[in-house]
Amino acid sequence: MRRLGHHRIHGKTGGVGTKGMVAKLSIGVIVLLICTLSLLFSFNIGGSPEPSRPSKINVEELWESADSGGWRPSSAPRSDWPPPTKETNGYLRVRCNGGLNQQRSAICNAVLAARIMNATLVLPELDANSFWHDDSGFQGIYDVEHFIETLKYDVKIVGKIPDVHKNGKTKKIKAFQIRPPRDAPIDWYLTTALKAMKEHSAIYLTPFSHRLAEEIDNPEYQRLRCRVNYHALRFKPHIMKLSESIVDKLRSQGHFMSIHLRFEMDMLAFAGCFDIFNPEEQKILRKYRKENFAEKRLIYNERRAIGKCPLTPEEVGLILRAMRFDNSTRIYLAAGELFGGERFMKPFRTLFPRLDNHSSVDPSEELSAKSQGLIGSAVDYMVCLLSDIFMPTYDGPSNFANNLLGHRLYYGFRTTIRPDRKALAPIFIAREKGKTAGFEEAVRRVMLKTNFGGPHKRISPESFYTNSWPDCFCQMNPKKSSDKCPPDNVVEILESRLESVGDPDSTSQTNSTVTGLER
Repeated sequence: MRRLGHHRIHGKTGGVGTKGMVAKLSIGVIVLLICTLSLLFSFNIGGSPEPSRPSKINVEELWESADSGGWRPSSAPRSDWPPPTKETNGYLRVRCNGGLNQQRSAICNAVLAARIMNATLVLPELDANSFWHDDSGFQGIYDVEHFIETLKYDVKIVGKIPDVHKNGKTKKIKAFQIRPPRDAPIDWYLTTALKAMKEHSAIYLTPFSHRLAEEIDNPEYQRLRCRVNYHALRFKPHIMKLSESIVDKLRSQGHFMSIHLRFEMDMLAFAGCFDIFNPEEQKILRKYRKENFAEKRLIYNERRAIGKCPLTPEEVGLILRAMRFDNSTRIYLAAGELFGGERFMKPFRTLFPRLDNHSSVDPSEELSAKSQGLIGSAVDYMVCLLSDIFMPTYDGPSNFANNLLGHRLYYGFRTTIRPDRKALAPIFIAREKGKTAGFEEAVRRVMLKTNFGGPHKRISPESFYTNSWPDCFCQMNPKKSSDKCPPDNVVEILESRLESVGDPDSTSQTNSTVTGLER
C-alpha cells in the first residue's frame, strides 16, 4: 500500500576464460555495490523506509490516511528551550499582506523573528487592503487568547505597544518602520533589525510576506513555526463551529473529497493561459495581468506543455475518472468565482454531479455576506483540512493549497491527490487532437508516480509550509536520536522553566497548550 517502487538493475555478462571471469566478477561487484547503495538510499533520512508506491490505484484505500511509516506529528521542543526573558529587547510589529494563507505563513515567521531577537511580539496586523479587501483583522479571524496561551513558552505577545510612564508623564513609543528584504536570513534579524529595535524600542516590519528564509538549519526554530501554524493559529469559535457543521453534513452521507479548483481570473492571468478563452475574456485577462503582474512574454502552447497552466474543471474530472472515482463521489469545491462561467463547469458537473461549496451546504447569512472574504476562506480551509481526500489543481503558486498540504501531512498524513501537470500535459494535448486510445491508462501511470500524502523528503521548490517532514515529526522507535519523540512531561518541564523566570501569568490555564504540544 502506497510504497515506493523498487528498481531492478540488470547487467549483461559475457566473455570466456580469465578475462570473462574477471569481467563477470567486476560486473558482479558493481551490481552488488549498486544494490547496496540502492538499499541504503531506500531508507529516508530518519532511517525508516518511505512508504512505497502502489502498483495500481485502489480508490477504497485512498479514502483512508496514507501510510505514516511509523512517524507522528510532534512540534514540541526536544532540546534546551528556555522561556522568553522577563525583559525583552523591544517590541516587534509586522503587517502581513496577501490573502489568508499568505498572512498565515507571515504570522509564523513573525513569531520566529520575535524569538530570534528576544522581542515582544505585538499581535500581527492583517492587511485590510489585501486581495480580499477584508478588514476582519487578526482578532476577527483567530482565537487571540488561545494564540497567546499556546505560545507563552516561546515568545511574549501583547495586543499593542504600551505607553511608557515616567516622572508623571506618559510617552508613546513609535515603532521605527523598516522594509525587510525578501527571505531575509537570521543574521539580518540579529544585526540590522535588532540594532534598530534597541535604538527605537520598537520596530515595524512592513510588508511582511516571505520576509524570513524558509530553510533554516535549526530544527527547533522550524518546530516553532509548526507550533504556530498547526496549534496556536486556531480560528475563532464561530468559524470552527460553522466549518464543523458543514463537514458533519457532508460526511453524513459517507466519504467526501475537497478540491481547490484554482480556475480564477487572478491565477489564469498570472499563468498567462489565455488561448482557451474567447476574445472578450482574453482581453479581460490581459488587462488584469498588465495591471497586477510584471510584464513578461508568455506563449500559451509553451506554458501548457510544461504544466504551467491551471487544470481546467474538465481535466480535473477526467483525472478522477481515470483513477476510477465514480459519479457518486461527493465533492466539496473550495474556489472563488470561476472564470469563464458554467461552460467550463458543465463537463465536470456531467462527470461528477454531486458538487457542493460552503454556500450550498450551509446557506447561512454570515457565509452569504462574507463568502469571498477571510471568513469564507477560513471555512473553506477547515473543510478541506478535515475532508477525507484533498486535491489541489494548481498548488505551485497557491498559498491556500500549499498550506493545506502541509497541514494535512501534519494532521495525520491525510490523503492528497496532487496531479503532475507537466507529466499530464502531453496526455491531455494528445486527447484534444483525437488520440483517445489508452488515455485513462496513461493518466493512471502518471498518478501512480505521485505521493498520496505520506512522508517524503522535501525537495526545492517545495516549501517548508507544504512539507515540514521530518522536522516536525518524530518516531517512537527511531533509528536516529534526533527523530526521537519528546518526553511525555515536556509541558511540565516548559511550565517549570517559565515559572522560574517569574512570569505572573505562568500559572494560567494550560489545558489547550498541553493538547497542542502533545499531539
